[in-house]
Amino acid sequence: MLRERVSPNISEFLRYLASHPEADDKLPSLSELSRELNISLASLREQLEVARALGFVEVRPKTGTRRLTYSFTPAIRQSLGYALALNDEHFRQFAEMRNHLEAAYWTEAVQLLTEEDKEELKNIIARAWEKLRGTLVQVPHEEHRKLHLMIYSRLENPFVIGVLESYWEAYEAVGLNVFAGSYEYLQEVWRYHQVMVESICSGKFEAGYEALVRHTDLLYHRP
Repeated sequence: MLRERVSPNISEFLRYLASHPEADDKLPSLSELSRELNISLASLREQLEVARALGFVEVRPKTGTRRLTYSFTPAIRQSLGYALALNDEHFRQFAEMRNHLEAAYWTEAVQLLTEEDKEELKNIIARAWEKLRGTLVQVPHEEHRKLHLMIYSRLENPFVIGVLESYWEAYEAVGLNVFAGSYEYLQEVWRYHQVMVESICSGKFEAGYEALVRHTDLLYHRP
């Protein structure tokens, strides 16, 4: 099996987690695990810290260590955060990859959306326009993030979801959530969003795909 071929390349603690799917509840104490895995406490603590940073486990003083549902996002968050600290150009490269992913999974994702999802997408559009057309114009960043993540929320692929979630964290980290460029730019972005949602609700997925691709190009021409 693939899992058996890969598992020797991970730490003893991660191998233990992978081979104990029932370990959603509190894990044994470190001393017990140290004896069972035949590794020192110091080595186990190092492995546990790596697992915690990757989002595989949760460690609390009074409740101990608990295994978490797998998510790819924490691993990307760590690596991408370091990449952005090295060079801002890494955000553009990561954004390009995210754009290709959204385009590649568009049709599959929108076909999975429920009627409740579609109603929420329409509500998000309405809230965004309220912010843009109010007396005091607001940048609808939260709506922007929710819109994109909801469109792909029904995909049962933790790796795609991890990339998409991490993109929005990086988007905020580089300050794009607070700098809008111009009011005209914001209006153009949300006109594309409206076309995307209308196409999803009407089943005209190709029109929505075209709007998606066109609107992702706007970021590179942002004033």
